[in-house]
Amino acid sequence: MLTKSSTELVRQQNSALVLASLRRHGPLAHTDISHHTGLASATVSAITADLEKAAVLERREQQASASRGRPRVIFGQRRDAGYLIAVRIASDIVQYSLADYGGTLLDRFEEARNHADTATRPFGEAFVAALDKLVSRSRIDRAQVLIVSISSKGLVDPATARLVWSPVFGSQQVDFAALLQPHWRAKILLNNETLLVAHAMAQRMEKAGIKNLQAVAALSLGHSIGLGIARFDRTGELSVTAPNFGHMLNSSDGKLCRCGSHGCIEASAGFYGILRTAFEVPPDTIPAKFVPLVEMDKIALRARQGHRMSEYAFRQAGLALGQGLSRVVSLYESMPIAITGPGTRYFDLIHRGLEEGLAQSQQVRLFGAPPISVVPEEATLVLEGHLDRALAEMDHDVIAARTDGD
Repeated sequence: MLTKSSTELVRQQNSALVLASLRRHGPLAHTDISHHTGLASATVSAITADLEKAAVLERREQQASASRGRPRVIFGQRRDAGYLIAVRIASDIVQYSLADYGGTLLDRFEEARNHADTATRPFGEAFVAALDKLVSRSRIDRAQVLIVSISSKGLVDPATARLVWSPVFGSQQVDFAALLQPHWRAKILLNNETLLVAHAMAQRMEKAGIKNLQAVAALSLGHSIGLGIARFDRTGELSVTAPNFGHMLNSSDGKLCRCGSHGCIEASAGFYGILRTAFEVPPDTIPAKFVPLVEMDKIALRARQGHRMSEYAFRQAGLALGQGLSRVVSLYESMPIAITGPGTRYFDLIHRGLEEGLAQSQQVRLFGAPPISVVPEEATLVLEGHLDRALAEMDHDVIAARTDGD
């Protein structure tokens, strides 16, 4: 016999299915929602009525294709049911984006980072001021922002919204929950940036209809090196992780990494590693905090013109990346790999070493190299990952808050 609490749980789960279907397919009619969710038509009708009453969904009319047909009623998210802010902390900028409950981007701006200043307090003050600026520009009250979703390269603790280590701040931790209390009531989500990229790539590939898609890896090349792995379970649910790939020990060559260790993949393949090798700087030299793209472009031009050490630097970067990826496919299985980030502009110089590194794996020698694609628009992928994960979280929170006790 179902208790009141168990009945409510089933209702919330079914409501989440309905909202997830609308997220995936866009506005739908009752029959289409029933088809996509497997729920009975009567159940769908009751759920949409509840969510419409709770100001979560709204009904719209879709013109019939036939000239004499009646307009069809479809349901979609009510855009003002809540708002989310997505913050991307990159090596050179911090990007702030505001979106509504329907996933429409309303506003965005960027602020340059001061590379000479790694103190967390000035950053925290600028961070809070930027959030205030974002809602003020759109004339939205703070209380209407239900989620602030933040991403950065490095190690994150999602449970406490704490940035544990990052290329931007090093070992100086940033507690985002403490920064936003008590003035912001929004839920705070913190993710590794490349995890969001892998999430978005998996969604793109699934929508493209790629057959037998079980897992996708995203490799980010730039000032730092990141990896995200997205895996589909038997029910089609997506789980994503971000192993500490860039700081995985790769060799004993003594190359100093920004994390303080020696021989990490990033120490060879990050921009500062390539610069150090190209100019024959001792491998234990303290890494540069930031290498502008214009400087990397100069090294790449020299390499394309046949400069030996510049060519060697990019090839060594590719070798370190390929060796790292060979371990990934050996531990998991072969999967499509999307290479993204600002470092994709040098892929022509990196790919030979990458292929050599991959070929050192028995898995690759026996079953072939995984399919590799270059997807330069990393910032777009990060935002897609922010929106998909944050809006799914908002759906569950909105259901719990607005349908309780109806």
